[in-house]
Amino acid sequence: MYKYLKFFEELSIEDIPQVGGKNASLGEMYHHLRPQGVNLPNGVATTADAYRYFLQQDGLSERISQALEDLDVTNMTELEARGSHIRAMIVDAKLPDDFQEEIRQGYRELCQKCGHDDDMVVAIRSSATAEDLPNASFAGQQATFLNIKGEHEVVQSVKECIASLFTDRAIVYRVSNGFSHMKVALSVGIQQMVAVRSECAGVMFTIDTESGFKNAVVVSSIYGLGENIVQGHVSPDEFIVFKPTMAILKHKLGTKKMKMIPTANNRTKNIAVNVADQERYSINDDQVKTLAHWGMLIEEHYGHPMDIEWALDEDDKQLYIVQARSETVQSRRDTNIIEEYKLAEEGHVLVTGTSVGSKIGTGRVNKIMSVKDINDFKEGDVLVTEMTDPDWVPIMKIASAIVTDKGGRTCHAAIVSRELGIPCVVGTGNASKVIKEGMDVTVSCGGGSDEGTVYEGILKYDVNRTDVKNLERPKTKIMMNIGSPDQAFAYSLIPNDGVGLAREEFIIDSHIKIHPLALLHFDKVKDKAVRAKIAELTKGYDDKAQYFIDKLAEGVSIIGAAFYPNDVIIRFSDFKTNEYANLIGGTQFEPAENNPMIGWRGASRYYSEQYREAFELECRAIKKVRDDMGITNVKSMIPFCRNLDEAHKVLGIMAENGLKRGENGFQAYMMVEIPSNVILAAEFAELFDGFSIGSNDLTQLTLGVDRDNHTVAHVYDENNEAVKLLIREVVRVAKAKGVKIGICGQAPSDYPEFARFLVETGIDSMSLAPDTIVKTTIDIKKTEERLQR
Repeated sequence: MYKYLKFFEELSIEDIPQVGGKNASLGEMYHHLRPQGVNLPNGVATTADAYRYFLQQDGLSERISQALEDLDVTNMTELEARGSHIRAMIVDAKLPDDFQEEIRQGYRELCQKCGHDDDMVVAIRSSATAEDLPNASFAGQQATFLNIKGEHEVVQSVKECIASLFTDRAIVYRVSNGFSHMKVALSVGIQQMVAVRSECAGVMFTIDTESGFKNAVVVSSIYGLGENIVQGHVSPDEFIVFKPTMAILKHKLGTKKMKMIPTANNRTKNIAVNVADQERYSINDDQVKTLAHWGMLIEEHYGHPMDIEWALDEDDKQLYIVQARSETVQSRRDTNIIEEYKLAEEGHVLVTGTSVGSKIGTGRVNKIMSVKDINDFKEGDVLVTEMTDPDWVPIMKIASAIVTDKGGRTCHAAIVSRELGIPCVVGTGNASKVIKEGMDVTVSCGGGSDEGTVYEGILKYDVNRTDVKNLERPKTKIMMNIGSPDQAFAYSLIPNDGVGLAREEFIIDSHIKIHPLALLHFDKVKDKAVRAKIAELTKGYDDKAQYFIDKLAEGVSIIGAAFYPNDVIIRFSDFKTNEYANLIGGTQFEPAENNPMIGWRGASRYYSEQYREAFELECRAIKKVRDDMGITNVKSMIPFCRNLDEAHKVLGIMAENGLKRGENGFQAYMMVEIPSNVILAAEFAELFDGFSIGSNDLTQLTLGVDRDNHTVAHVYDENNEAVKLLIREVVRVAKAKGVKIGICGQAPSDYPEFARFLVETGIDSMSLAPDTIVKTTIDIKKTEERLQR
């Protein structure tokens, strides 16, 4: 029986006052989740009482209190001097003999419990009694020591871990969060280091860290020990797993140019990763799903989103959870307030990288490349650096924005800036070289994508905030028009009834970038520069057409998952020939047309001998999303279908490629955007499950106006009575035939009176631009109430 130690199997979350949040959580999981199949390393923790017992020796507690008296934490020089003095006092002090002996005994017993007859390698982790709590969780405030072996080294590391309670960053953190320095205690975890020679390691969150979307598990992975992720040295592989179906929605390949490995003398070092390993994923899909499953079990046990560390042991090839704490940013955000940052003007782009958060910040560049220079940082400056670590927190708290060369979404800079609510762009590659000291910049994470941008100069921007807590829902379904998958998770939080129009064009243009026929016939692509671009983008794909299927399925699945289980209607590609030609390799496969707007587009393209095989790739991508990934709320829509014969042909090709109406609940919709669609609405209704009115093209073709031609733009008017007559008629026919009828054109987003007219027709749904949904919902509700009176 130990006086100053507790083994993990003895601990539960109720023991936070004695062993801190980190060790209590490890004990809780070891006790409750290991029986459910979650692999967890064993360990032993020193207690808060032991810490206080140590500080009683030689008046250590009083001397620390005196050293902290009247400290101004904004004075970096004074902070560094006093923190260093306190840490030296602790390291130089002697641990009480009985406490020291228990550490030695506990280490030996842990070795035996883990099946080691000799000394075992362990990780020494700090666990402050005010750390990792739902209301106080700054990761990395105290030290962790890896690859520690032998009684003497364990004892020494325990003492150094205790001293780390008084790092500069930890002192600032306690002052900022209102914790008394002397009331916070430190427990030291001595944990079996399962991945001594870690093949891979990483972190995962059981919530999307950028949007707060709760149906996602985000997994990051690198080679070697996991410290390089948090430290931002390495940009990791990233995976997004959809909780309801366990489908992997997204694979993002990181650079992973180096890995941390253990060395002799209880140390670690970084070595280069060979190019072949850099260009493959560090873990496979089965391992990603195992981690996500464990993450969901941990989240279910604790009852809220979690931030989890994991490792893959190189020797036994087993995955292990090594730490878990509450996620404290998105899970605490008020989801009733919809906040949107938008640039109001354009500027010169300096660098781009991965965006963290969705805000915009401006200020003067202060380039800090070493922690010794942080005293030069001024409040409101934009911090530009290679990467940050926990010692940088004092200046990060006063920065208007942060930009780093290295790191991914789970690096230290990303974690801290997310918690502080500061816009941050990480992994730019060269910001510290491109951006000059003292220049004014705008750091934008408000573009609605996962790319952050740094602009030269101070640009104007708008912030729109809307409270949707008491937003009443109208009878008319309010759906959303969406293009980029990057925006889907964030936009799904706006009150909605699903997606009435998701455009494949955005996915193809931004994420695939290559003409499908150039992928299908890569051997026939003549331009050497084009061939090189395609080869680079499709790296790892022997079958280049599969690249198109996988990337399109990825984009569609993210949108489908974001709005699950509500309907998500995906429109097949509706590029015009000039737009297809702009894709990489496109000019070789596209004809030149005088008026592409009414040329080879939509249905006529899909069944043509020249393009059919490319359209089949789109069908196979949708089938993959529905049948393989289980996201069955996705439906397909055919644009620009001129006549019944075209409808039959395209539906036939879809069925041949696994998209048959009625199978696995699949539904096919048709755009109503040509007068013939209205005139033959009753006949089209026999072939489709629903209609969606495309008011843009319907107006163009009803009034005979090329909507791309500015000369006749004044004639173009969705409110024209001829257009409205056609809309009334197709709604009437759809209602009589029992097929769903909605609208996805721009008109109801732009004109409130047009939305009111649609309500009067009895239309089932309107699909709107995201930024108009709230105001239009309110207006439609009022219109419905007026019509009922």
